[in-house]
Amino acid sequence: MSSPKHHALLSASSANRWLSAPPLPRLEQYFPHYTSSAAAEGTAAHALGEYKIHRLLGDKFKRPSSDYQSDEMENLTDDYASYVMEQYQEARQYAKDATISVEQKLDFSKYVPEGFGTGDCVIVSDHLLHIIDFKYGKGVRVEAKNNPQMKLYAIGALEMFGALYDIDEVETTIFQPRMANISTWTINAKQLIHWANTELKQKAELAFAGKGTVRYGPWCQFSACNAVLRARYDYHHKITRFHLCSPNLLTDSEVAEVLNHIDDLNRWVHAVKDYAADLAINHGKQWPGFKIVEGRSIRHYKDEQAIAKIAEANGIHDIYQKKLLPITKLEKQLGKKKFTELFSQEIVKPAGKPTLVPNSDRRQSIGKSNPKDEFKEEK
Repeated sequence: MSSPKHHALLSASSANRWLSAPPLPRLEQYFPHYTSSAAAEGTAAHALGEYKIHRLLGDKFKRPSSDYQSDEMENLTDDYASYVMEQYQEARQYAKDATISVEQKLDFSKYVPEGFGTGDCVIVSDHLLHIIDFKYGKGVRVEAKNNPQMKLYAIGALEMFGALYDIDEVETTIFQPRMANISTWTINAKQLIHWANTELKQKAELAFAGKGTVRYGPWCQFSACNAVLRARYDYHHKITRFHLCSPNLLTDSEVAEVLNHIDDLNRWVHAVKDYAADLAINHGKQWPGFKIVEGRSIRHYKDEQAIAKIAEANGIHDIYQKKLLPITKLEKQLGKKKFTELFSQEIVKPAGKPTLVPNSDRRQSIGKSNPKDEFKEEK
């Protein structure tokens, strides 16, 4: 997590973006940065997790409160705090002087101009530095292997603790409980510093100056200017050469290339529409050929109690309906153990509708090969 008071231009959390597309941080300064409910929920989970680690360490620490707190958050932050303490106790078995820091500010400005960030948990001992990052999100699975954010945190920790401990190995862990993901990666400390000197420093200076080329890819996903990136337009525009008059005119490889674009192309057109609508509605922007109108809406009761009183006064009593709580809500109300004990035999989960996805998707393939395809020659 980055500091709530001041955000670095080249933050650790956005490192994958500015390392891959250096001009983006300067471009993003001209666009609004919105805070989503998912981000606010993540902040609340981090605060609760921090509190629980401090309490397990015997520190006096005030319990945070938030509208986002729930039974799920309580259980998952318990898991996070327990995992952190397990790693700390394990480090102490090998080095009695091992230390642990929670929400530790880390400075990596030696390699990244004005670069700093906050490590969720830093465990330091002779031989080993362990960085643990708590990810509460459930939309995108995050891996620790070669993760730029984690490497920046590790570099900052080496700068802070390297003179006090003889660290030769760095371990980074992503703890992402809502996706049942605990991902750990290890790198030699000297190799990490070599990367910082030979690759990171040069790219960071380029990004800080707003120079370089924007290369479109998944690293642009959370960019504030993703909707209007020229590189995104160019990336999708190349499929217009197919003209798409009929799928039968395309070769297998061309169909596969179109498939690679579909999901992001769909997200892009909606992002462009949202961007244009925001400028028109909130800033008076006039787009040629378009206008702002009142959207369709759904009727709703202004005051349900008033409706009930009017109905009762007029002898109308059949105005309510009873309905079972949704499965997720009932399970949350009873607790997973009790819910399973009572209702497991009555719950069914039908097979999902077959969906075509890239091979990188983690779900197991259910496809059946067509024998004719084995002998089909591409045009």
